[in-house]
Amino acid sequence: MVSVPSGERSRGIGALVTGNLLGGVAVASGIAVGGLLLERLGGTSVAGLGQAASVLGAAVAAVPLAGVAARRGRRRSLTLGYAIAVLGGALIVTAAVVAQLAVLLAGLALFGVGQAVNLQSRYAAADGAAPGNRARTMSIVIWATTIGSVAGPNLSEVADRFGRWLGLPGLAGPYVFSIVSFALAGAVVTVFLRRPTAPSSTPSAPGSGQAAPAAPAAPSAPSSGPAAPASGEAVTSARAVGAVAALRWAAADLAARFAVVLIAVAHAMMVMVMVMTPLHMQHHGMSLQLVGVVISLHVLGMYALSPVFGWLADRIGAVRTACGGMLLLVAAVTLGFVAASAGEGSTLTALALIVLGLGWSVSLISASALLAGTAADDVRVPLQGATDAGMNYAGAAAAALAGPILAAGGFQAVNVAAAAILVPAVAAAIAVLRRGRAATKEGDDERRERVRP
Repeated sequence: MVSVPSGERSRGIGALVTGNLLGGVAVASGIAVGGLLLERLGGTSVAGLGQAASVLGAAVAAVPLAGVAARRGRRRSLTLGYAIAVLGGALIVTAAVVAQLAVLLAGLALFGVGQAVNLQSRYAAADGAAPGNRARTMSIVIWATTIGSVAGPNLSEVADRFGRWLGLPGLAGPYVFSIVSFALAGAVVTVFLRRPTAPSSTPSAPGSGQAAPAAPAAPSAPSSGPAAPASGEAVTSARAVGAVAALRWAAADLAARFAVVLIAVAHAMMVMVMVMTPLHMQHHGMSLQLVGVVISLHVLGMYALSPVFGWLADRIGAVRTACGGMLLLVAAVTLGFVAASAGEGSTLTALALIVLGLGWSVSLISASALLAGTAADDVRVPLQGATDAGMNYAGAAAAALAGPILAAGGFQAVNVAAAAILVPAVAAAIAVLRRGRAATKEGDDERRERVRP
């Protein structure tokens, strides 16, 4: 691994935290009014297409941005992503002025790339981090999203007034704030993320958080490339590895496969339940204000305790922490099912959403740390991009399925379906834990052989 002075590394982490904070403000400001703007231009029937367009934009961008990071470095990848998001915001403002629905949807898709950048910044934080601090470092960057997610919607009214003062149509002003926020995030990353570091070429042992010798690669696995030079931009070797090859590598590695699957299914579970909760609450006569409070508590659960979960993953191991995250997800859908079955009001529903956010946070941080410490250098960044793409595609599919499930079986059925989504991750976790026990037993046998007279 490249040695990086502590001051320089601190500046890099600070740049990522600031960029994620500004990016979070930009995303949240736009999401708060995107559906309203769509409804104005195209009617209520298309109001939900904005979130779908943004999620798909983030999914489509994840792999190309990872490719840029692999070839040109994290700084250029993140800066490019923020620039695309700025372009998306400009298209949205233009669509509001000319009242063109197609332009608005295209702008929202490009705007969603900002969310892909916010997600990939956690991997940039992990590059060069010591194995024992990797999850904690990633979690600090994720935590910055808390501030943006809370502050962004609260700026909507002020931003709308500012936009009207500029002569723009209503609801365009928040996207002006988003454009400025994304531009500032890109500038901060460009100026202060000056010296990207190469990831460790030594994978971490599953569940340990400490460096361990690399396991023998599968026959199709790409070989680990040399570390990048200290002043270089690239974070991986020069050998090009595509997303499909990276996923093929992960399929042959139990720990990497578990991480990829858990990130996708945890996000799908969270999206499926979260997007249907406001409808469930409205159907039971709860006010919009109460819906907003519950969703805000859910978002706090997703991000506010990220540093705690990062510390836990470094302390007891990423695999054990990830299993705890899955237990929280099971508890969340159980609480949601009970709340819906008993006709309980807001209290139990809010508790279910908080626990759901916590389970998502634990799962994302621990699985991301496991992914950052498992893959070989030349496959790591493409695999991270492919994983984030899969995460967003899974979320989009879950959101699309959630409505028909709610209509057919109510909120109970939504929670049951969300629980079923977790099954592949449980199977992958069992395989990793079995391998860990087998490795421990083999090590004990070897030690007994050495001490035998």
